[in-house]
Amino acid sequence: MFTLAEVASLNDIQPTYRILKPWWDVFMDYLAVVMLMVAIFAGTMQLTKDQVVCLPVLQSTVNSKAQPGTSGKADFTTVETTTGQGEEASTRTVSFGSAPTVTPDVPLSRATSSQYQPTESGQELKKEQKDSSGRKTNLDFQQYVFINQMCYHLALPWYSKYFPYLVLIHTIILIVSSNFWFKYPKTCSKIEHFVSILGKCFESPWTTKALSETACEDSEENKQRLTGAQSLSKYVSTSSDEGSPSASTPMITKSGFKFSADKPMIEVPSVTILDKKDGEQAKALFEKVRKFRAHVEDSDLIYKLYVGQTVIKTVKFIFILCYTANFVNTISFEHICNPKVEHLIGYTQFECTHNMAYMLKKLLISYISLICVYGFICLYTLFWLFRIPLKEYSFEKVREESSFSDIPDVKNDFAFLLHMVDQYDQLYSKRFGVFLSEVSENKLREISLNHEWTFEKLRQHVSRNAQDKQELHLFMLSGVPDAVFDLTDLDVLKLELIPEAKIPAKISQMTYLQELHLYHCPAKVEQTAFSFLRDHLRCLHVKFTDVAEIPAWVYLLKNLCELYLIGNLNSENNKMIGLESLRELRHLKILHVKSNLTKIPPNITDVAPHLTKLVIHNDGTKLVVLNSLKKMTNVAELELQNCELERIPHAIFSLSNLQELDLKSNNICTIGEIISFQHLKRLTCLKLWYNKIVDIPSSITHIKNLESLYLSNNKLESLPAAVFSLQKLRFLDVSYNSIALIPVEIGLLQNLQHFHITGNKVDILPKQLFKCVKLRTLSLGQNCITSIPDKISQLLQLTHLELKGNCLDRLPATLGQCQLLRKSGLIVEDHLFDALPSEVKEVLNQDTSIPFANGI
Repeated sequence: MFTLAEVASLNDIQPTYRILKPWWDVFMDYLAVVMLMVAIFAGTMQLTKDQVVCLPVLQSTVNSKAQPGTSGKADFTTVETTTGQGEEASTRTVSFGSAPTVTPDVPLSRATSSQYQPTESGQELKKEQKDSSGRKTNLDFQQYVFINQMCYHLALPWYSKYFPYLVLIHTIILIVSSNFWFKYPKTCSKIEHFVSILGKCFESPWTTKALSETACEDSEENKQRLTGAQSLSKYVSTSSDEGSPSASTPMITKSGFKFSADKPMIEVPSVTILDKKDGEQAKALFEKVRKFRAHVEDSDLIYKLYVGQTVIKTVKFIFILCYTANFVNTISFEHICNPKVEHLIGYTQFECTHNMAYMLKKLLISYISLICVYGFICLYTLFWLFRIPLKEYSFEKVREESSFSDIPDVKNDFAFLLHMVDQYDQLYSKRFGVFLSEVSENKLREISLNHEWTFEKLRQHVSRNAQDKQELHLFMLSGVPDAVFDLTDLDVLKLELIPEAKIPAKISQMTYLQELHLYHCPAKVEQTAFSFLRDHLRCLHVKFTDVAEIPAWVYLLKNLCELYLIGNLNSENNKMIGLESLRELRHLKILHVKSNLTKIPPNITDVAPHLTKLVIHNDGTKLVVLNSLKKMTNVAELELQNCELERIPHAIFSLSNLQELDLKSNNICTIGEIISFQHLKRLTCLKLWYNKIVDIPSSITHIKNLESLYLSNNKLESLPAAVFSLQKLRFLDVSYNSIALIPVEIGLLQNLQHFHITGNKVDILPKQLFKCVKLRTLSLGQNCITSIPDKISQLLQLTHLELKGNCLDRLPATLGQCQLLRKSGLIVEDHLFDALPSEVKEVLNQDTSIPFANGI
């Protein structure tokens, strides 16, 4: 048995899909129900009352002789049959009464005499003859039951017997055909998802808010019509859960809702604030609609299935109508039956009456009428299916009536489902279009964003960077909160992975803002905001995947001093970036490009006369063409990192104003060209680290003004004496090479302040090293040093000493005489520090904050 809950769940099917059932489907459902009732009614009557009643047909050439006293109204008939000439005649008397009997053949004279001997009996017979009429048979009750059942199966047409069951089967097929697209595995999931999303979109508070806000935006008529807001209260909920329909709250009807820019809908004050929960639900709906559209628009299975089932129903209608019309006349009240059971009954032919014939014929005519109506509706459905392109759906009317001009047209099954919904109520598709609009989605994100990121929350995320500037970093938001522009004392603003970033005119109140970071954030700016950025912005960082993501307004910031471009700038995109020349950046001093260049883009040379610093960080792509460097005569700092350079480019030697050269992470093996650096009189810093340099040529002595030399992470095995002839050298880094000996000439570098030789093979420290009394940083870690001379006490300015990773067994007690050295600046194993005398440890432990103030 079915439980009540299971039966009740069947009623939920119709309300669930009612929005996808046009009027003809609904009407056909009602017709199918009526046909089903006809089938059940006919079947019930057949099971309870259907039968035939048969009487034998008396076949004989009868010479009826009315007996005396009958006067033609005798209640019995004597049939006289002559069996032969001269033979005795016999008669068969058949009486039809309450107890019918069969009288055997007897001689006529005997039968007659037996019937008329008593006078009283003759009088009774005369009386009986007067009361009855017709022709009597000699069949008993069981024989009548038998012949009725026989003739029901033999004489009655099959259509009269099975008509109710045929109607039932046809109706079930039509019902299944009408609802097959709701249950087919390939379509039911899409339909269920669509109905669910459509209902949520219709009932979402955001739908009403988005329409009202965008329609009423900048509308002068809105103020005049505010007096009519009370009249709309019965259509719009005034609760905190604005727009959420309930069983007692009526939906907005067609007449009460209109997408019109000329006559916008009145915005009730209660709908101006969207609840946070409603906002999250609306954002989830936008994502669902986007995914559902991508999933459904690529096929037209639902459309084809609906067309197929409509064709099947039409063919079924034609089939039923054709064969049923032929059997209407077979349903008759009278039938002739020839059962061929004369040996049991005594008669060969019977006349039968079908007591249900009249009712079945009326039901059949009613059924044919219903089928005709059903068929005409099927034909109309086919006409509708092929009259217009249902696999395309345009929101043109909605775009005209509303301010959502970006609602896209849809196609295939998505379009067909919307066409079906329009047959139920066009208001559904209009409200659904809100969730296809990017304008609506952006508006929702903006409201939710401002609701979440308040001024107080943003203030908590402001921090101080290394340059002691107030910095705010916003990461992966849907937009830029309005409250950001209320932080008027902000120096640095970082926007990362914010695809819909918009910079409004309010940014003009951020008078301290000079640095802006746009990481994968193609921000759009208003005209007033651009004017402010053009006059005040000094530093801009842009990180992108493709050069087309760089906002066009970047190239027009005439007061920009520093520009950092990080992204893909291959040879094809170089043409694109050339379209937006940097020529307008007349005050640009620093250009940092981290990309995959094979040559320096021509547009960079447009600003070459103004540049003082050029940084090119490649991802390992070989930088081949460097001739354009010669035009950058004012460049003071040049970095060519990870550019797969094998030699020092000759174009560099033309940069007479060059002060710092960084060739980090290349494939430079020899630096014989270093002799040409003698023409670079202002070169003070040379960085050749992370290369494959084997030796240092003696010609390095020609770079007389060199103050910093970086040679770490190379393949050096020794330090030539020429290095120590650079009297102005203050910084020397030869870490992570294969140097085994520190030359005694190091004592000549009286201005040396930082010496790094970590990660080599040094085992002895020369005493001349401690003549460099200006040393502040001495890194000797990861070597083979066995002892530290006591003369280390001569390094009175030493603040950082690294000794970890050597073969030391003790530290000299004279470390305590290094007045600026503290424990935090002493990098050594713990057991060596603990072995120091207590008074030395006490000196090293005091005023631990000083090393940080006087650090590296």
